[in-house]
Amino acid sequence: MNPDFTKGEGLIPVIVQEARTKEVLMLGYMNEEALAETKSKGLVTFFSRSKGRLWTKGETSGNHLKFISAKLDCDRDTLLIQAIPSGPVCHQGTDTCFGKSDAKGFIYELEATIKDRKENPQEGSYTTSLFNKGMNKIAQKVGEEAVELVIEAKDDNADLFKNEAADLMYHFLILLRAKNFELKEIEEILVARQKS
Repeated sequence: MNPDFTKGEGLIPVIVQEARTKEVLMLGYMNEEALAETKSKGLVTFFSRSKGRLWTKGETSGNHLKFISAKLDCDRDTLLIQAIPSGPVCHQGTDTCFGKSDAKGFIYELEATIKDRKENPQEGSYTTSLFNKGMNKIAQKVGEEAVELVIEAKDDNADLFKNEAADLMYHFLILLRAKNFELKEIEEILVARQKS
């Protein structure tokens, strides 16, 4: 990777993206030294235009960005960095510098809706009714949907198989929320397994 630092008077823009969810977290600038330090320390480091020095994200707050990878754009003058945040990214306390965002793709929107149904029950909502029935019923539904998916896997009806897979995913998300876990926690385990 050989970024062209000459176009921006020694600086290039850097888009930081959450490595697991692909959500855009922030924009910063790097010079050659900041990029080298990011790679060597494993923490995203920028060149602060206002401070006139290198600045490691989270150096005062502790909310670092763990460096995962970097890609150069086609003109070699912009970087896309994949990182994992250790806390809120913005100094205002939000997940991103573009505000609070729970929408990290549809599956995360669905997870947010399920969370809302648990915290703000709605009459007539199937999801609310499952939470009202308790853990045993939720776990039972996950088991039923898993069995139905296995049965459909043995046949050749793609539509039925995909619908059962969707049912299982939906009920799995309800089970996660009932246990007070988030999908990103499961993703973190999968990411760690991939590296080992």
